[in-house]
Amino acid sequence: MSAARRAALVLVVLFGLLAGAAYGQNIRAIAGKIAKTAKTGKDVIKTAQTLRSTFGDISEEEEYYIGRSVAALILSRYAVLNNPTLNSYVNTLGQAVALSSDRPETYAGYHFQVLDTDEVNALAAPGGMIFLTKGLIKRCPDEEALADILAHEIGHVAARHGLQSIKKSRLADAFKQIESAAIQKYTPGELAKLTEVFDGVLGDISESLIEKGYDRKYEYEADESAVKTAAKTGYDPAGLNRFLQTMIGDKSAGSDKGWFKTHPTPEQRIERADKTMASLGALPKMQAVRTARFQAAAAGLK
Repeated sequence: MSAARRAALVLVVLFGLLAGAAYGQNIRAIAGKIAKTAKTGKDVIKTAQTLRSTFGDISEEEEYYIGRSVAALILSRYAVLNNPTLNSYVNTLGQAVALSSDRPETYAGYHFQVLDTDEVNALAAPGGMIFLTKGLIKRCPDEEALADILAHEIGHVAARHGLQSIKKSRLADAFKQIESAAIQKYTPGELAKLTEVFDGVLGDISESLIEKGYDRKYEYEADESAVKTAAKTGYDPAGLNRFLQTMIGDKSAGSDKGWFKTHPTPEQRIERADKTMASLGALPKMQAVRTARFQAAAAGLK
């Protein structure tokens, strides 16, 4: 991503956070407000009065602005897969699973996209933007497994793990700067420094999602949520373990990246998932028609 494009992206999330719903989803209006604010700073002063100062008070609109900017950074690193059939299938499946989750709705809804990389990974940006790699889909044995993985990522969104992961980042300092009376005297140079703070915040989040992963406790929470959500949707939650079984002892060239690098060991996750499933009693069964549907949608993946 070029420096100019990244700077523009940071400005969008910065002033999106400040104005929240006032900008809605009209990109031209956002661009216009950014241009005006960059010149006068008046909009910053006005909207800073209502900005939240703690992470617990971040609204869904603010979460959306953060999440879409993180998503843009992810898409600057990975190419989207040009496969309308598979992307439509994954979105339909994801929406069905989300409806049974602890958070069936978000500010701008859930969105799912397949990435064109053999890396085995799945990423959930704040607000409901979820990415799966084609490498992960190729490893799934059936639709149940894919639905369970989607439920895992939806679990991260529902629990706002993305925001939890940045509580100790620079965002709190940026909020304090914006809320201070000194903002009224900010020069263009000082506003540029504030933008740099938010640039670092987006880097922190994307690094957490792509390189470091969530804390293990969050991964276990998402697994527990996945098992329960899958069962509520009518999917066999054991599909998650069938997928994890394929990860055990993997020595492929990409095993130091993505899911392998950022998640707890498959054995640990399988053990915990088994305990959660045992606590639910009777579970939905795998259906051949779903497996056939999955195989048709994933046909041709290379």
